[in-house]
Amino acid sequence: MIDKNILVTGGAGFIGSHLVRLLVNKYPNYRIVNMDVLTYAGNLANLKDIEDKPNYKFVKCDICDFEKVQKVFLEDHIDGVIHFAAESHVDRSIKDPFSFAQTNVMGTLSLLQAAKFAWEGKFENKLFYHVSTDEVYGSLGEEGFFLETTAYNPHSPYSASKASSDHFVRAFQDTFGLPTVISNCSNNYGSYQFPEKLIPLFINNICNNKPLPVYGKGENVRDWLYVEDHAHAIDVIFHKGKIGDTYNIGGFNEWKNIDLIKVMIKTVDKLLDREEGASEKLITYVTDRAGHDLRYAIDSTKLKEELDWEPSLQFEEGIEKTVKWYLENQEWLDDITSGDYQDYYREMYKAK
Repeated sequence: MIDKNILVTGGAGFIGSHLVRLLVNKYPNYRIVNMDVLTYAGNLANLKDIEDKPNYKFVKCDICDFEKVQKVFLEDHIDGVIHFAAESHVDRSIKDPFSFAQTNVMGTLSLLQAAKFAWEGKFENKLFYHVSTDEVYGSLGEEGFFLETTAYNPHSPYSASKASSDHFVRAFQDTFGLPTVISNCSNNYGSYQFPEKLIPLFINNICNNKPLPVYGKGENVRDWLYVEDHAHAIDVIFHKGKIGDTYNIGGFNEWKNIDLIKVMIKTVDKLLDREEGASEKLITYVTDRAGHDLRYAIDSTKLKEELDWEPSLQFEEGIEKTVKWYLENQEWLDDITSGDYQDYYREMYKAK
């Protein structure tokens, strides 16, 4: 018997696929509908291990296609939404801000409208969970942390688009009574991450003796969260979070980029039986990115005190697990970097 029908948008992406896997395996009485348009960052191969589970369904759909989104809500009797789908790479947003506004703002609005219409004001046991980012808060100095009450101050087209989507979610809560919750997370790392992001990109480059491009002097500071910890936090918030609230999810792992890179170099060199630090010669300093925020740091105290969640891994342990995964899954990485992963989509569509 199915107790809930949960729509996960962007569920073939990096973080979304981890959450989909967790929900499908943990809640056999939930039906998980994975909606993804399968852009370059969405990969169905991320979910091979659960694709045949009876409580899992994949729907190829652009969240901006309101009519199709609305159809999914009605036909699949959606009770809850966990909304990941977004353009998320800052460098891409600088080159093409229009696509970020379209997907992150208009796509979120499409989902909100579909939920409002489908649930028709009968909001009991319904929830729209919007997954956001710490980048909406802007940049910190050398001290202090982002709190749930920190004023928004986005500095890139990406963070501006996510800030706008957050505001739309809250507006639907206040205007229509739509039950919503928002979480803002720090930088994620782990398996199945598209290798345009810093950690998988640098792991791949270290393995292949390619340059490691470091913005500026590498002094920018980020808080790093292991992706499986993030998925567990979302599970807790979805089931126990207070309607209308915001929760910050951080890893309590602040690292300067250059120090993080040196940890990755040390870990990869060790696992490949190279001389320790041998790959430091690959570090190449490049012109800093426009609008590059100096420091992000999240205070997750509220989540810990109210919902009893905290990260399970510190960075050194998490990065070793992550490096091992990429080394052991070279075929996945090769398919991604060559574009051959697109073949998997085509085969899947033929089969289904």
